[in-house]
Amino acid sequence: MNFNPETTRTLALAVLNDEAEAVRNLARRIDDRFLEACRCILACKGRVIVTGMGKSGHIGSKLAATLASTGTPAFFVHPGEASHGDLGMITREDVVIALSNSGETDEILTILPLIRRLGVPLIAMTGNPGSRLGADATVHLDVSVEREACPLGLAPTSSTTAALAMGDALAVAVLDARGFTANDFARSHPGGRLGRRLLVHVADIMHTGDAIPRITPDAPLRDALFEITRKGLGLVIVAGADDEIQGVFTDGDLRRTLDAGHSLDGLTIGEAMTTGGHTAQPDWLAVEALETMETRRINALPVTDAGNRLVGVINMHDLLRAGVA
Repeated sequence: MNFNPETTRTLALAVLNDEAEAVRNLARRIDDRFLEACRCILACKGRVIVTGMGKSGHIGSKLAATLASTGTPAFFVHPGEASHGDLGMITREDVVIALSNSGETDEILTILPLIRRLGVPLIAMTGNPGSRLGADATVHLDVSVEREACPLGLAPTSSTTAALAMGDALAVAVLDARGFTANDFARSHPGGRLGRRLLVHVADIMHTGDAIPRITPDAPLRDALFEITRKGLGLVIVAGADDEIQGVFTDGDLRRTLDAGHSLDGLTIGEAMTTGGHTAQPDWLAVEALETMETRRINALPVTDAGNRLVGVINMHDLLRAGVA
């Protein structure tokens, strides 16, 4: 082994430059054939079936996953398995996308007659428009590169990067044409951070009923302190018999009361509370409550209905537990 840091750095930069050039060269190939491929996918009444062998298969698997997560039902079928029964996964309602740099991959050529017999549109992504796969395709997308970034010119590098980028361009173009939104994306990713931020509402995580720290305005301040301690949310909400909020009292309000020299004896919560505070509503996204807390530098919010009646409370710990903060 002969590791030379400067040689290694130079080679790594050359790889990045070669692959970047391969992607830049795709720009002139966003032509009528690309638009026709988009139309085929948008018109598909079934699923998009992606297939490819070896490194092209890995790129195809990623393309299928990207399509599926952006509003186009899709999955990957290994071409070798397809000729041993998995071709039954393809129906006449589907569209097939086949990836092969050479366009002459035996496993894909073996199943071409069966794909033709089904009469489904075939989108080919190859580096050889004159190949058998390219010639048989309904639409051919040229992803050829001038050279591989591998110094031996053997390992798929620039070619797989170009195929990956073209696949992303196809998926994003179709996403936009479908009118796919961030909310749609979140529904496909409920376990991810984005999904939680766009799907979790205040009503899903707020404290309700007896868990709400609340007290009447004529109650002694000492009783309010006991309520804060019992409920453990860092505040108590002051509300009348009609549930309309009149104010809040927090740990910070207690410090300010003591700093002002007030005696806790004989002081009512109505005299010490903060009025005109901020509230949230149950149908807010939890992230909206988070933004309000961060902007106002507070750690909890009462939750009210349209009539300003108390229905719950939410604090920063709730947002952290829900994965929103």
